[in-house]
Amino acid sequence: METLNYLGNTIHRWEIGGSTFLAWPEAGARLMHWHHNRADGSIREVIHWPDLSELSDPVASIRGGNPVLFPFSARSFDQGDIHHWRDLQGNRRKMPMHGFARQGTFRIDRADNAGFKAILEPTAQDHACYPYDYEFSVTYRFESHRLTCEYALRNLGTTPLPWSAGHHFYFAAPWTDDASRDDYILQLPAGDTVRQTPVGTLTPGPKVPRQGPLSNPDLVDTIHVGLAGNRVRFGPADGSEFTTVSIGTSAKPRPDDTIVTWTSSPDAPYYCVEPWMGPPNAPGHGRGLHLVPAGETARFTVTVEIG
Repeated sequence: METLNYLGNTIHRWEIGGSTFLAWPEAGARLMHWHHNRADGSIREVIHWPDLSELSDPVASIRGGNPVLFPFSARSFDQGDIHHWRDLQGNRRKMPMHGFARQGTFRIDRADNAGFKAILEPTAQDHACYPYDYEFSVTYRFESHRLTCEYALRNLGTTPLPWSAGHHFYFAAPWTDDASRDDYILQLPAGDTVRQTPVGTLTPGPKVPRQGPLSNPDLVDTIHVGLAGNRVRFGPADGSEFTTVSIGTSAKPRPDDTIVTWTSSPDAPYYCVEPWMGPPNAPGHGRGLHLVPAGETARFTVTVEIG
């Protein structure tokens, strides 16, 4: 592990086996980039980061890496009003898109040759949105062909902590020369699909094949729920390379575990396969809302593997 200057800021780099990982732990615990050196000397980009000449925008708004979604994923609503939620005591509170951790400041608890652990330092504004006594940490462990990310939420208070966190991986796709998304397939476990309405409720989503081309427009902004397995796999249709995203460590996921598929346009250099603890607006409809009892710690673990 080493540090280096990136546009006037200090970031961290790990070279493990054939993989290189870049991360900015203090800025949203942001994993920025991952590339892998193939045996033939070519480079495969796994996690996309744009080529920037300056940081004119907040890191949270950059479409790349893996933004941390906490305490809730995507858009929260209270009685149809976006960017609000109602806590367990019935109080109406503000909640930014994807929560506040992706734009938050973290302190490094540990950084070594295998990865890092960073702990969120909530602001007064964060506390107004989420008025609890807690410790939220993000831990990355890097390997030659794999990374594991664990969220840990420790309840330091006397009342239950609600949360429904997630990841927003910007995967490079396609990553092979002269290929398009038509040449790539996505393999999903059996399940159902939903989408979020403009007032935050869930409505049935499109019927998408459990294996089909990554270019299928029906996959965009689709929420996959009721999953029969914990693994999603995508890559060239010939099976020469793949990326696998796994939720948790058991082949059978929790009932509300969710995968979201999204990209901003057909020709964007990234495709997002996002593992979440539940569908968006979990506090509003209750599906995927998890509670951490006083004095306990809850965890959400995701693994990404290439082959």
